[in-house]
Amino acid sequence: MSIQSAFIGITGASGAPYAVRLIEALVENDVFVEICASEMGEKVLAYEMGGLSTKKLVEMYGVKRYAPDDLFAPPASGTSVPDATVIAPASVSTLGNIANGTGTNLLHRVADVALKERKRLVILEREMPYSLIQIRNMAAITEAGGLIISAAPGFYNHPKTLDDIIDFVVGKTLDAMGVGHELVERWGHKRRG
Repeated sequence: MSIQSAFIGITGASGAPYAVRLIEALVENDVFVEICASEMGEKVLAYEMGGLSTKKLVEMYGVKRYAPDDLFAPPASGTSVPDATVIAPASVSTLGNIANGTGTNLLHRVADVALKERKRLVILEREMPYSLIQIRNMAAITEAGGLIISAAPGFYNHPKTLDDIIDFVVGKTLDAMGVGHELVERWGHKRRG
């Protein structure tokens, strides 16, 4: 089952290349993509991606962009929640807000709505090591129906470039979202093309 719509939240954790590649892969799969970056997410995106902004992502990929304080945005409502919500990369503070229902911005709200509406919620947790509090927050999100993905690439595909490593993590995220892809070679299978 493939999805038709996705919300991508970008936080202040390092890992902006994951978000950009995920957006690109979703658009390539004809998924309607909505994005929102926290204030720090916007800063990290610019820092890690050579000045890139969410406004530029709109121009590049035709995605719909919302401000983090726009709680009137359609994905904030259970009647308009996308098929899948991904926070990529997710900071541990965002993880804590989602796990405890104490959201203060659109990213938190959309994640909360995804859980209450039993939609796919994927948290691409980038920060490490984890404290016991963070592990408990991951457990709370998992118990509520979300899925935690660690931004930890595998190396059995013998990556040759940084893009190969990014594609591995994004491929795992797409798998969790239910989106078909050929970003990485599956174990025991040869990549087509």
